[in-house]
Order: sequence, then structure tokens, then C-alpha cells
Amino acid sequence: MKCPFCSYEDTKVIDSRSIDRKKRRRRECTNCQRRFTTYETIDVPVLAVEKRDGSFEPFDKNKLVNGIYSAIKKRPVSAEAVSRIADETETCFLNDFRETVSSSEIGNIVLEKLKKLDVIAYIRFASVYKDFTDLESFIGIISELDTK
Repeated sequence: MKCPFCSYEDTKVIDSRSIDRKKRRRRECTNCQRRFTTYETIDVPVLAVEKRDGSFEPFDKNKLVNGIYSAIKKRPVSAEAVSRIADETETCFLNDFRETVSSSEIGNIVLEKLKKLDVIAYIRFASVYKDFTDLESFIGIISELDTK
């Protein structure tokens, strides 16, 4: 790290802390002994979602959270659980350094997590995600739950 005061190339880290997904570091120049602060952030790839029609749009965690909230409406599911599902879903793809993901992959992960959390929310989310158009679709997913 180059010193902002004397432009010397060598500095040492005196203190390091994590603040809001950033690293705050206090540094000291080994030449002029002046101190300064730097902030480091993780450079994560932009995650693009491939929609059913073949178009792409940036991943929007708020959109996912809103979809999950629609499914858990008036259900005993906490906001922390919803946030955790959205975070784990996003992290799943970012940890693999994926740049694109299909909407069906996102939906399948959320469905699996909702199935363990609340079956009514699972059925609600599935009805929108799988685009149920008739009664047989609902009966099919409910009977699928009975067999497991």
C-alpha cells in the first residue's frame, strides 16, 4: 500500500477491524511514520438471473424476499427466517462464483427451504413459482408432501 503523504511503497497494518462487510485498517508508513485509514471490500461478481423467457436481469434479493413474504403471509414464520433463506440462496451461487443462474434454480432452492420451514408457505410459493393453473396441480403437490 502506497503512503498517501510521501508515496513510499511500504506501510504496515497497525489495527484491523470488520465494519459493515468491510475491513477497516489503520496503517503506518515505514518511511514518514504518518498514519492513515484504508477500507477494503470484497469484490463479488454480479449475479444475473435467466428468466423463463430467456431474458436476463440482475439478481435482486429484495424481489426474492418479497416473493417469500407473499408465501408466508399470516404464517408463523419470522422475518429472520425469510432473510436467512434469501441470504443462503444468494450465497449458494456466489460461493460457486457463478455469474448466471436460472430462475428455476433459485425457485427450487427456496422451495426446499420453505418445505422444511412451513408447508403452507411451501404450497403458496410453489403455486406461484410453478404457475399452477388447475386444481390437479395443487392436489399433486399436496400428495407429494404426504408421501415424504
